[in-house]
Amino acid sequence: MSDTANLTPFELLARYERLSLAHAQDVQDRMEAPGLWRGIGYRVGSRLFVSAIDEINELLAVPVLTPVPLTQPWLLGVANVRGNLVPVIDFNRFLFGERTQPTERTRLLIVRQGGGSVALMVDEVFGQRTVDEEQRRESIAEDDPRLTRFVGDRVVVGEQRLGVFSMNRLVRAPDFRQAAA
Repeated sequence: MSDTANLTPFELLARYERLSLAHAQDVQDRMEAPGLWRGIGYRVGSRLFVSAIDEINELLAVPVLTPVPLTQPWLLGVANVRGNLVPVIDFNRFLFGERTQPTERTRLLIVRQGGGSVALMVDEVFGQRTVDEEQRRESIAEDDPRLTRFVGDRVVVGEQRLGVFSMNRLVRAPDFRQAAA
């Protein structure tokens, strides 16, 4: 016979609450454990990346864009994000020279840079990823010369091999900062 069979409804709910809180604390302890690194995973073209969670301020659906003349082809225009004009970059075109074909999964990653924010259009965002010390030890160096200045290592998380992309390096890159044609 189950140990819950003789409990009143109130006692049963209290038991469920205790179990839930214990589970939540265990998950929280694991998320804050030393050696864990958290990031946001996303896809640009056929490549999968993860960037530190503190480097990405916000995720948005693609709003209406206003084109800006005489700029690089990867600068799609500006968007009004809560009253602030934010430049929108076709991230695939900047990195690989290929246009992003927007779909219902296309998103903007809002990243801070000196003097404001910039939005990077990516093909898809697949959420938070956690990388532990073992995954870091087993990482391999980035081999695509177009990416080595931004991606240090590639780690395996689950079934995915993710390039660890530094948004801080990106926003400091001279060619990224020079959007005028």
